[in-house]
Amino acid sequence: MNRIEIYAMRCGTVGTDETVPDKRKSRNPFAYSGILRGKKHQVWLPVYVYLIVHPKGKILIDTGWHTQVRQDQKKHLSWKLNIASKALLPVGEAVTEQLKALGLSSEELDYVLLTHLDVDHVSGLELVKDAKCICASDAELCAVEKGDIRYNRKLWENIAIQPIHMENTGLGPHGRSVDVFQDGTVQFVDVSGHSAGTTGVLIQNQGKFVLITADACYNRQSWEQMCLPGIMVNKDKAKASLKWAHDMSQKKECMEILATHDPEIRPHKIIL
Repeated sequence: MNRIEIYAMRCGTVGTDETVPDKRKSRNPFAYSGILRGKKHQVWLPVYVYLIVHPKGKILIDTGWHTQVRQDQKKHLSWKLNIASKALLPVGEAVTEQLKALGLSSEELDYVLLTHLDVDHVSGLELVKDAKCICASDAELCAVEKGDIRYNRKLWENIAIQPIHMENTGLGPHGRSVDVFQDGTVQFVDVSGHSAGTTGVLIQNQGKFVLITADACYNRQSWEQMCLPGIMVNKDKAKASLKWAHDMSQKKECMEILATHDPEIRPHKIIL
């Protein structure tokens, strides 16, 4: 197998309540919403997307913020969701701006994987709608159909999102995954708990691996201290996902664990 390149690209910043990455910050079960919490409880976290350049195809993991948040984020995100999530997107940090800097266009993307459908992960979807395949787990899409208020379906209006059906492979915290290229190098893994269908990505090559956790983990503290996120649909699954990330981080083959909102991460390229 030739080398695999992974690009960590910072696509803006999200302002949210301090309990979103760390449930321990408050006993208020609704603190994550930010309602009546005030700016003293707000934290600003990076929003990372990841580009995998593989010999068999290019995969974008999440999309970050749309450029529309620079003008009117309340209109773009909806005023309700903008209470919980504030967006900052400096010029040059939109996903398409960063792809262009790498000499790529959205048409060249073989897959766009939406790890889950929260606004900071799908806001920029329209910018890359010309990708060959846009996908998310069927469990996540089912949660949307049930009317979960955490989602804004207008962000992918008229964009076909293909469902991913996880197979019982024994891989990951819940034993379910999909081998994208059928060679073990890139696998979409069920790391649900934060949402009904949160999906991580395990990239393996040359005896090493990188794990992208999405929001199953918010930062290093999450997996080192088993720190639960403030938003969960299933606490037991969320714990299992954290434990798996922790266990994976201890393996000698582990190069990096990459979360979406880890302040320790800097834009960089990994070669596997």
